[in-house]
Amino acid sequence: MTRTTGDSAAVQTLRWKDGRLEMIDQRVLPERFEYRPYRNAVEVADGIRSMVVRGAPAIGCAAAYGVALEARARQGESPDAFFVALDRGFAALAASRPTAVNLFWALARMRAVCDARRAQVPASIADALLQEAHEISAEDVRINRAMGAHGAALLADGARVLTHCNAGALATAGHGTALGVIRSACEAGKRISVVADETRPFLQGARLTAWEMVQEQIPVTLITDNMAGHLMSRGEIDAVVVGTDRVAANGDVANKIGTYMVAVLAQRHGIPFYVACPLSTIDRELADGTAIPIEERAADEVTGFRECLWAAKGVMVRNPAFDVTPAELVTALITEKGVVMKPGREAIARLFGA
Repeated sequence: MTRTTGDSAAVQTLRWKDGRLEMIDQRVLPERFEYRPYRNAVEVADGIRSMVVRGAPAIGCAAAYGVALEARARQGESPDAFFVALDRGFAALAASRPTAVNLFWALARMRAVCDARRAQVPASIADALLQEAHEISAEDVRINRAMGAHGAALLADGARVLTHCNAGALATAGHGTALGVIRSACEAGKRISVVADETRPFLQGARLTAWEMVQEQIPVTLITDNMAGHLMSRGEIDAVVVGTDRVAANGDVANKIGTYMVAVLAQRHGIPFYVACPLSTIDRELADGTAIPIEERAADEVTGFRECLWAAKGVMVRNPAFDVTPAELVTALITEKGVVMKPGREAIARLFGA
């Protein structure tokens, strides 16, 4: 039986099929649409690291399935060998990418399931881990739907919404976070149009956000990253909605590199800057954004794309994949529990009943 993990026939970022995980290879979109199969934790970790799958919620779901795959592959071994292999799988997945906290949140949930059943036979533990991975994925779609409903109320009919990077179905198990807000607004009958930053250097906006919007016939205009201020100054942007990979306890937000510049521009022009943020992305152990680890990626992502080289050979390169937007630049966090205006330490603590 095929089990899909999303709620959209157009975009099923991850799917469980014939006893294995399949993920859309986002590196080759929009030129090609293809799934890649995964059979164990190390393969899934490589898929996360190489950005076959990306986006914090999708990374978390993929990691959960990676643990389940490893358990299923090792369920015929002795308990000692089974747990050694699982520990190695957990370690490989945890080392795949450092910034997205959903990765570690999902692994902690899978670890709890494993630990609670440690006295059971490996096959029973493997079954329980797979069921937990399915639940994490289904839960992500429910959360995105709830965020979408809350966020849609913030967008006026006819709003022109700028987004940066891709926080759509491709970045989640389905529906999306930032694009989920836009999808939900459109489903509510609002006429929403999207302005998508191309999002250098990996071009997630140009390749992925634009592709998703075209698939669903939501009006979308692609711009280069350095055009956003110009459009804002001409009154052509009504709101900004982005996703996030980690939010600190004080409301500082880590998202794809370039988000900070967009937030500064939005404040300068009096444009609301909204962040779609599931509670699993909030890291209450970090006091503020200075403690968020920022991933540095390979130089070749900046010097060219695929076979095309546009930079001088030998040039020094910096390639931080994320930046941190201070909480004071965030108009509101959109969560599954509602909208948090002017997010700060106390408001975020209340989301968790503290």
